[in-house]
Amino acid sequence: MGGDLRPRHRVVRPPILYAGTPVVLLASLNDNGSANLAPASSYWALGQMLALGLETDGHTLSNLEARPQLTVNFPSPPHWRAVERIADLTGREEIPATKAARYAYRADKFAAAGLTAQPSEIVSPPRVAECLLQLEAEVRRITPGVTEDYAIAEAEVVRVHADPRIIVDGDHIDPLAWEPIVYSFRHYFAIGAALGPREGVGAAVAPPEQRGRETEAPWEDGGDAACWLASVCPECGALRDGPGPCSRCGAEPPV
Repeated sequence: MGGDLRPRHRVVRPPILYAGTPVVLLASLNDNGSANLAPASSYWALGQMLALGLETDGHTLSNLEARPQLTVNFPSPPHWRAVERIADLTGREEIPATKAARYAYRADKFAAAGLTAQPSEIVSPPRVAECLLQLEAEVRRITPGVTEDYAIAEAEVVRVHADPRIIVDGDHIDPLAWEPIVYSFRHYFAIGAALGPREGVGAAVAPPEQRGRETEAPWEDGGDAACWLASVCPECGALRDGPGPCSRCGAEPPV
């Protein structure tokens, strides 16, 4: 076999290992019956079961331990700033010492995010009306993590709500009409377009306004779902910025 087999990797220790996971908004019920809303990105699914990684000092975990129902809502790229607005808010009046330096208490995080609570059909916590994909779920088991920092909540999806604009062939979700926000190494991404970093992280990836353009928002309510197929590079799969060669691989657009 030919080729250069010399090691090219370097041992590193990143503070986080979110290589690329969807952002979800978790709604749960507080002791007084009001709703708590929290962003999360430790999400994994198999069949109708979800595994959610939750911080042990977070309000969502304590809510689920007392009332094991929640909704899992997938915001679209135009809502990334709404997610960011509540990323450093907590529903706990007594802020844990581990969060006191950065977090602030906010009772109504739906209002803080600028999002709308929508009644669910089976579970008690509300859905997020602006999210095109919403899951109602019931927690079946909560397992402590290997360290004391997190726990894993396993929840069964009992109802799925999808906007008609993202449904194709009966019950299938069309990824060309809808996409989640992807959280990768503390930056928010749409498919093929960086949206911006978490506040205070530093711009390892330049936000769209610094690259001379703003990301369009085809998911706004009232509009038709956009089909991005014609804008996808057939060679590398990147979304094209406009006419001409692909900005990622240089391939010419299809004729």
